[in-house]
Amino acid sequence: MPVRLRKFIGTILIIVLVLFYAIVANTIAVATLGNAPWWGHLLYFALTGLLWVLPAMVIIKWMAGPKQQ
Repeated sequence: MPVRLRKFIGTILIIVLVLFYAIVANTIAVATLGNAPWWGHLLYFALTGLLWVLPAMVIIKWMAGPKQQ
């Protein structure tokens, strides 16, 4: 697969990932954190704010393609 096509597909995948992840994370927060203390909100949003990076790293690694030797 050409590098330009791989990067285009990866970019679209990351955009879809971020949109889907934000909707799911906020839906869960609204459903469960209604009466939680401030530190519960802080912990939840800090964790979910960083957690999306893991699948994004996999996509970015795929976009880079196989190692050049």
